[in-house]
Amino acid sequence: MKIIKSHFVLNREQRSGILLLVLLICVCLAVTYFRDFSQKIPENDPKMAVFQAKIDSIKALKTADTIPKIYPFNPNFISDYKGYVLGLSLKQIDKLHQFRETDQWINSTADFKKVTGVSDSLLAVISPYFKFPDWVVNAQAKKPFTGNKKKSTAQKNDINTASVEDLLLVKELNEELAIRIVNYRKRLGGFLEDNQLFDVYGLPSAVVFKIKDEFTVQTRPEITPINVNEANASDLSTISFITFDIAREIINYRELHEGINDLDELLKIEGINAYKLERIKLYLSSSQK
Repeated sequence: MKIIKSHFVLNREQRSGILLLVLLICVCLAVTYFRDFSQKIPENDPKMAVFQAKIDSIKALKTADTIPKIYPFNPNFISDYKGYVLGLSLKQIDKLHQFRETDQWINSTADFKKVTGVSDSLLAVISPYFKFPDWVVNAQAKKPFTGNKKKSTAQKNDINTASVEDLLLVKELNEELAIRIVNYRKRLGGFLEDNQLFDVYGLPSAVVFKIKDEFTVQTRPEITPINVNEANASDLSTISFITFDIAREIINYRELHEGINDLDELLKIEGINAYKLERIKLYLSSSQK
């Protein structure tokens, strides 16, 4: 009992030391409680701005991870959960399901808006992810063009009286080609048919079709066909596609066969093909006395 008691019996110096220690601990606790030891950084400090930017980027990444990712989907098969994730209201989802229960299909963004009544802002966000079947996409791509109807012959302008300025109304035609058309028309004395436009040098076929949509031969020039059985080489060579050498060959063939009864016989002449013959026939005749 004396041994145990000796451990709790303190002399005056020991009691004073313990009291001093307790006071020192209390003072330290009071100082740490009432004083802020954290280092304050000025708000305009560049280091603070960089540090804050890093914190913001980390927060943004965490926020992005919490947002559900949207993958391409067919809007005909939106479940309740999928609709909730996309931002659709329960009423809009119900309208979609009721529409599908009638065995009808949504085949476009416009159809989806009409059926669900979704707002334009939400539609702009989710519509890029709509994925319709290939047969729907292909069917929409093959829809016939319902633009301007082709003009009738009476509605078209006369190619034989059109000026360069008139021809330039065709967007695909430039001034150089318009001048060539007018000059070629003067050389012919006027176009006898629309297809003679294909003979204008440097004029693409696609542009010819555009011209033919707006212009046609309304007034044919009066010409006297040249008799292939009577004309000399000089007269024959004035016709487009007939050179002087070809004219000589025609005369030789005519003399050898005692005349030409059918202009199709000219296909036997070297240098004349079916395309050229169609143009040549416009200015020749084969009548014999």
